Amino acid sequence: MQALRLRDWKSAPVLEELEKPKAGPGEVVIKVGGAGACHTDILVMDELKAGTQPWAPPFTLGHENAGWVSDLGQGVSELEVGQPVAVYGFWGCGRCDRCQIGIETMCEDLSSAPVVGRGGLGVDGGMAEYMLIPAARFLVPLPDGLDPLDAAPLTDAGLTPYHAIRRSLPKLTPDATAVVIGVGGLGHLAVQILEATTAARVVAVDVKDTALKLASDQGADLCLVSGEETAAEIRRATNGRGADVILDFVGADSTLALGVAAARQMGDLTVVGIGGGTFPFSFQSLPYEVSMQTAYWGTRQELIEVLNMAARGLIKSNTVTFPLSGAAMAYQALRDGEIDGRAVVIPNGSSG
Repeated sequence: MQALRLRDWKSAPVLEELEKPKAGPGEVVIKVGGAGACHTDILVMDELKAGTQPWAPPFTLGHENAGWVSDLGQGVSELEVGQPVAVYGFWGCGRCDRCQIGIETMCEDLSSAPVVGRGGLGVDGGMAEYMLIPAARFLVPLPDGLDPLDAAPLTDAGLTPYHAIRRSLPKLTPDATAVVIGVGGLGHLAVQILEATTAARVVAVDVKDTALKLASDQGADLCLVSGEETAAEIRRATNGRGADVILDFVGADSTLALGVAAARQMGDLTVVGIGGGTFPFSFQSLPYEVSMQTAYWGTRQELIEVLNMAARGLIKSNTVTFPLSGAAMAYQALRDGEIDGRAVVIPNGSSG
């Protein structure tokens, strides 16, 4: 089978021919129906270096995956061959307190995890015709009406904003304002999730007109071009109060500063983007009692909820598809800011 592999740190991925993986005891092999291209992958390819992670190349890229069960290892009885599934992307130990309640992203004993790393990040991921899953609990059956191509980007680009929004639900009242900074792969789904799960007013902020058009089409109440006056515009739109919840899907110095300037007292500012920005934290640097926090991926149960929302037509990733032979082109388009929504690679099937 073919696979898009990262062979070394700070290198371009290459297509290689590999043997189809075989399912050992407790393992599952899926036929990949879709694999999302994420900015995290670009960070891994372009910026990380040896010694910064507990895992290293070579490995197959793609940590946002869905497909169909192909082979079941000994002892796996809860799945069937041919069943459509999504991959829960973070692979913890399964035994610590956090893993026991489905929060494997916060696993406290990664040294006991079935593999070091996770699919597409240190371990072979989904930009291949087939993918080996080390334990059946990392697969979530797809609800009726949702296919793997649509499900794949939701395993990160849908799950991560959903997790961030859920953390702030008590503040997302009908008279509240939520701001989404960066209407990209995650941000455009955040707009939809806010519209589907809250009655808050939604403000979208981006530098691209096409991204703001997408946000408007998906229900944003106000769309603003990011600039020096954006925080003031948000305050004017909220009668001077500021935004109750700000979700920063960029994470650069400028967007962190924007979030702080636009935040309402007692509001939430959640940083999701990995832009590497910083902001000086002190008693006087934030509006009173603003909570500044990060959000990382989400729980298995939250993924189940996201997939069910999609099956009901409440959310849908705006996707641009590429064949496996064009996967490197997908990443370049992502680097160049040419993707509105999410790029998804289809290892088995046609693109469109």
